[in-house]
Amino acid sequence: MRGLNKVTLIGNLGKDPENRQLSGNIAVTKFSLATTQIFKDKDGQTAAKTEWHTIVLWRSLAELAAKYLHKGSLVYIEGRLKTRQFEDKEGKIRYTTEIVAEQLIMLDKKND
Repeated sequence: MRGLNKVTLIGNLGKDPENRQLSGNIAVTKFSLATTQIFKDKDGQTAAKTEWHTIVLWRSLAELAAKYLHKGSLVYIEGRLKTRQFEDKEGKIRYTTEIVAEQLIMLDKKND
């Protein structure tokens, strides 16, 4: 049976995108995205919970994000989860889960 690895998010950038060029002139852009859930707590008061996601974009999508996105931008992201491992400064193996974006739609209103 085939699996499905799909993530859909709408949220705001937590900071300006970080842009890099890899060998072979391949663009990669990374940014944090905040999604906020609004709900009523047990006392009936409105409450909010924010989740932070790391978004990674490649090639032309990365170039588009680098050119037009900034801290606070509202975006729609469609992509897939990817977990990778790396070695930290102390030599310990660490894991991080990121969302590799396959579609990006900018939702900010145009300025006149």
